[in-house]
This record gives sequence, C-alpha cells and structure tokens, in this order.
Amino acid sequence: MRFRKKKLHESEVFTDSLNDILFILLMFFLIVATLANPNVIKVGLPKGAKDTKAKQHIMVSIDKNQQFYIGTSAVATSAFDTALSKEIARYRTQTDTPTVVINADTTAYYGEVYRIMLLAKKERAKVVARID
Repeated sequence: MRFRKKKLHESEVFTDSLNDILFILLMFFLIVATLANPNVIKVGLPKGAKDTKAKQHIMVSIDKNQQFYIGTSAVATSAFDTALSKEIARYRTQTDTPTVVINADTTAYYGEVYRIMLLAKKERAKVVARID
C-alpha cells in the first residue's frame, strides 16, 4: 500500500523592514525623551549625590538676577506669593498634594528659597528642590 505524502505549504514572514521600523521608533522615542521638561528656566543648579525624580506639577525658578518664574512666565517679586498660592489652588483641583519644584540658581538668595518652601508648605503642597 502506498501512502501519499501531503504537501505542506509553509508561509514565510519577511521581517527585513521590521528592523528599520524598530530602529526609527527607538530614535524617535530617544529624541522625544530629551524634550521631557520644556518649561524650565536655565539656571546654574547645585550638585547633588542622589538621583530621585518627583512629579513636577508647579515649577518655580529663581535665576541669577533674583528674577522669579512660575513655569516660564516671569512674576514680580511683590506678586509672587499670591501667584504661587493661586497656582497651588489650581493644581489642588487635579491632585490632593501638588508638588512645587524649586529650580534655584546657585547664586540665588537662600532666604527667598526658604520663603518659597514655607509658603508651599503652608498651602499643603509637597516641596522639592531641583539639583544637578
């Protein structure tokens, strides 16, 4: 008795272009990841030993000329306390404890940084100082 062998047709998947697509996606995500925090004022930051990350809700910056910023918009020194309180209240509708990240230049007055920390704590916000 003679049995017939069934011819199996194997299908092939061509993955030649898959490597190119994955490489392009990898490059895209690497470039986008470097643009993660666009609303930061450039200041000289102090050096630190630990590398911890905090959720950045409100970014407060003090540059070397003692100019105050919330996000990227400059705020007058006399109106800064009320502007920060309003910003914390605005973020409080989205989250229970908003985070205030202080981005202060190394030549900024320590008293001003401490005053911002006290104001944020009084408004029940978490305070983080950004370092390099």
